[in-house]
Amino acid sequence: MVGLALSGIILAMESCGGNSSPAPQPGSPTGINQLQHLVFIVKENRTFDNYFGTFPGADGATSGTISTGQVIPLGHTPDRTSRDIDHSWKAALTAMDSGRMDKFDLIVGGNQNGDYLAYTQLTEADIPNYFAYARNFVLSDRTFSSLHGPSFPNHLYTVAAESGGVISNPDGILRWGCDSDDAARVEVMDPNGKITDQFPCFDFQTLADSLQNAGISWKYYAPGQGQVGYIWSALDAIRHIRNTSLWTDHVAPDTQFAVDAQDGNLPAVCWLVTLATQSEHPLWSTCQGENWTVNQVNAVMQGGNWNSSAVIITWDDFGGFYDHVAPSQIDPFGLGPRVPLLIISPFAKSGYIAHSVYEFSSFLRLVEKRFGLPALGARDQQANDMTDSFDFTQSPRPPMILTSHSCP
Repeated sequence: MVGLALSGIILAMESCGGNSSPAPQPGSPTGINQLQHLVFIVKENRTFDNYFGTFPGADGATSGTISTGQVIPLGHTPDRTSRDIDHSWKAALTAMDSGRMDKFDLIVGGNQNGDYLAYTQLTEADIPNYFAYARNFVLSDRTFSSLHGPSFPNHLYTVAAESGGVISNPDGILRWGCDSDDAARVEVMDPNGKITDQFPCFDFQTLADSLQNAGISWKYYAPGQGQVGYIWSALDAIRHIRNTSLWTDHVAPDTQFAVDAQDGNLPAVCWLVTLATQSEHPLWSTCQGENWTVNQVNAVMQGGNWNSSAVIITWDDFGGFYDHVAPSQIDPFGLGPRVPLLIISPFAKSGYIAHSVYEFSSFLRLVEKRFGLPALGARDQQANDMTDSFDFTQSPRPPMILTSHSCP
């Protein structure tokens, strides 16, 4: 396996002509308007400490407190874990323990026979390319999942800055949302805390609707029906998108993303989720998931849209893994435990660790600011727009093409 941090990295650096920014051409965009392609890649089930707890200069931990009050060193997460740890709404509340962050061992799968799987982490040797992105672009150590719970509601936040009150995953393995089996139900909590079971097909507004109404191009790239990964195709849960031409015109296979990126045909805004085997969700391989991500980012860098793009990579929920930073509780739904986030762009600050609080609604806020769109609700209106991680006066950063590495 690759051992050192930057082994296997090919730097395709072009001369920037000194430290001064080139004079803008007449009529060329300036400031945030230089971002013409915003990409949101959503991977699965990791905390910041699980991936970047050892990253130099970041607020990471290499030990954690368990339910007895004892502090134990974080062990090593295998490339493929032996099980999935409970990361439901109730599990998150248990693990966070009102901000004490000390009961991850009490959730199902968190500790079996003294293995403390929840209290493990990967290192640079395991995910060298993610560390390379962090060293050369932006790593956020204050990004939190939008909801203290699992994938389905958190993916809804990535498109709508809300979950419609959803706090759980629906029944079913291959299909969530409007394509669910008729008997499928999901837990929905109202403002008074009352929980009811509902069919997982809803009709609240999304960022896709705002983009469509403004005539701004967009796509959602995701696995198709029958594939293990279709469950994360969030717009499948929005009735007025799933059952209209918005779906057929704007939802594309995840494999199409790299083609569009290399051809320089990315829309103004897009989301990208992938198959479970490439998602980094336990029990699947972290290494294979990282290699897939690198291939997608390489496609953007090698295509004609790189100089006007921002690629934002995050993980959808904590997956049951330990994190030592207590999230702020800004409303009844979240924030949830901290997750990794990388910002890769010609205009991303170099080697910058962002300490501002972000959540998934921050991506929506960035898009809304860039294109002059109204907020969908309180979450995106209040969210940090991530522009503090960019320097729009710097010379555009050249591509940094990475090579995938062999997996265990």
